[in-house]
Amino acid sequence: MWQSIQDKYKKNILPRREELFGVKNIMAAPRIDKVVLNARVKRGGTVNEEVVAKTLERLSGQKAVLTKARQSISNFKIREGLVVGAKVTLRGARALDFLDRLINIVLPRVRDFNGLSPLGFDGHGNYTVGLREHVVFPEAASDDMSQVHGLEITVATTAKNNEKALVLLKELGFPFKAKAEKKEKKHKKRERKEKE
Repeated sequence: MWQSIQDKYKKNILPRREELFGVKNIMAAPRIDKVVLNARVKRGGTVNEEVVAKTLERLSGQKAVLTKARQSISNFKIREGLVVGAKVTLRGARALDFLDRLINIVLPRVRDFNGLSPLGFDGHGNYTVGLREHVVFPEAASDDMSQVHGLEITVATTAKNNEKALVLLKELGFPFKAKAEKKEKKHKKRERKEKE
């Protein structure tokens, strides 16, 4: 039987917070702050904003908000105020429940899945993963296959850096790739060059 993320956090991570994160105070230990689901609308395709919004609502159990373009970009044929996607922000128990389903049900159903890339961190402890097809979710299995679209899932943590966030997510059960050291070294070199 698998443990929920909440149980793993309380029973496995918090007692080892000093060893894992170097903090003594329980409130200083990194935790999941929110989960944001984001999907874009393709212009001229069969997928429109209503389909994307309904899909996100079905996956999250919460009403989606349509996102609009902030400025016009002529090369992409986008006008200011045009609907370009939809998003849902999950917090608290809904966020943890969604992550449980993502780790234990959805990711094993992804075709040719061999682990999450540890390069999806943004430098502030947030991790983003993209899925090419939304139909890997059990809630979307009955969808029309002609309207398949992808989505991005961002896990925002209270960790101050990528290393602590990676430790937190690994301890919670996120299946990260083990053989990404070479790419990770290149990524760190690139970050160092950008800082200079």
